[in-house]
Amino acid sequence: MEDAIRRPDAPDHFMVLKPIGKRVVVRLPGGPKLADTIKAIRLMEAGRTLYDPVVYLPMDDVSVPLTRQENSTFCPLKGDASYFSLENGEDGPSDLAWTYDAPFDFSQEIKGLIAFYPDKVIIEEHPKSPET
Repeated sequence: MEDAIRRPDAPDHFMVLKPIGKRVVVRLPGGPKLADTIKAIRLMEAGRTLYDPVVYLPMDDVSVPLTRQENSTFCPLKGDASYFSLENGEDGPSDLAWTYDAPFDFSQEIKGLIAFYPDKVIIEEHPKSPET
């Protein structure tokens, strides 16, 4: 795969980014719209296993304020992940999305992008068109 982004020290751990080419809307189930973009990408990653594809979109296309959480995790392909929440009433904040603020030099294509947990939101793909 020529277009794969590979870990220099472990080339079998790689990711491929593909533009979705549609309008992507992210919503809370039964709640507000969180993001709307025509610039989403699908990230497919292979390492110890083949991971489920993840939709990433520009942070600038998120339409609600998110709160940065204190927790972080490390990915040897992407770098340190930061997590975000949306206040969830009496339950308090819950991680809803993540981003890589300072990805590795070889993973810069994901800088400025955010991904939402697909089990916590509804991710809709629509034909590219004005607001519907």
